[in-house]
Amino acid sequence: MDIKFDRIAAILFLTVGTLFIIGSRNIASSSYGSVVGPDIFPFFLGGLLVILSIRLFYETFSGKKQEKEKEKLQYKPFIIIFIATLVYILTLESVGYVITTFLFLFVCFQTMERGKWLTSLLISGGFSAFVYIIFVEVLKGTLPGWPIWFN
Repeated sequence: MDIKFDRIAAILFLTVGTLFIIGSRNIASSSYGSVVGPDIFPFFLGGLLVILSIRLFYETFSGKKQEKEKEKLQYKPFIIIFIATLVYILTLESVGYVITTFLFLFVCFQTMERGKWLTSLLISGGFSAFVYIIFVEVLKGTLPGWPIWFN
């Protein structure tokens, strides 16, 4: 555990969590009169991130210092996942949720652990379809559908 890195990360995560909470307050509440609206999920995610970052920050002061060899940073997987995230963000609306999420997860799984193609395919496809069916069909929410060229 690199204490300096963990402290900086805790402060950054605390900032991001706080911004999530503030940003969620600017999202309109449900128009159906329900207490649960589109602002609840980002609010709770921000709150969870704040709580976890405070815990991480606390652990940097209370933990024992561990002498460890420095691990070599792996830039290549980081860059691949970062680019995949940017592509995911830019293509989500035009290509649709199921296809972009499937491809994004597949690339990330293969970046983290190469060679398990079948497992990556099953988890990526299953997760994408499961979330889409639950959110769109069961909860009657909206996600970017299928691309125009697919219909």
